[in-house]
Amino acid sequence: MKTLANILIFDSGVGGLSVFQKIQNQLPMLNYVYLFDNEAYPYGELKPEILISRVTTLVCSIVKRLNIDMVVIACNTASTIVLPALRDILTVPVVGVVPAIKPAASISQKAIGLIATPATVERQYTHDLIKQYSSSIPVRLLGTTRLVTMAEEKLRGKAVDIEELKGVLGPLIDQIDVAVLGCTHFPLLHNEIQTVFGSDVTLVDSGLAIAKRVEDLLQLNNIGFQKKQKPYAIYSSATPWEGVALNNGLQQFGFSPVQTFRLQDA
Repeated sequence: MKTLANILIFDSGVGGLSVFQKIQNQLPMLNYVYLFDNEAYPYGELKPEILISRVTTLVCSIVKRLNIDMVVIACNTASTIVLPALRDILTVPVVGVVPAIKPAASISQKAIGLIATPATVERQYTHDLIKQYSSSIPVRLLGTTRLVTMAEEKLRGKAVDIEELKGVLGPLIDQIDVAVLGCTHFPLLHNEIQTVFGSDVTLVDSGLAIAKRVEDLLQLNNIGFQKKQKPYAIYSSATPWEGVALNNGLQQFGFSPVQTFRLQDA
């Protein structure tokens, strides 16, 4: 039995930190490693075959090098496209994310707003989720990349422009009672989004469900725990822009400065 479980959180950017936060809050005794593929960011613009090649190469290499026990793909685009390939290759559990349509439909009395990247909004997988879980509750779709950038900027210390945020979210204001944060970047803007929508709108995301899934799989695999002391390691596939500001933001999450883990070295 291992004395420490190593969990890899993977995303194209820093949005997966929202997923990490939920898992770490529930399971603080684990060791976390974060890897983001900023060289190919954003993933929604990549062809599926390129995405599969990049993610499998990066993830499988770091899993082997750092003795990872479980992989969390904290990216909706990668989860819907790459998970089958990763699970075919890896022997450790791989957990993905999907927009939280199911829990949203269980509490909505009016209409759901799905806020996600344009790629997620357009993907057939998303429309299948809506059809399966929210056939009786209308779902209004809002695709945006600006919130992704705003979340990245916030982590680097830039204040969020609430008026601009109101403009982005305008089509959903006063139209919904539940908002699904369908990109892992968006929970990093939770407080600001709540301010725009007001207290009558409930915000939901997939973070808690993922944390529960991680916990269940670890118990299933009988991995023992020994408390890990921070900081955690974080890697990027290219040298991050505004590195000092980013590292300052990451420190709040318990991470050491970013190290590079390049695709050509994987």
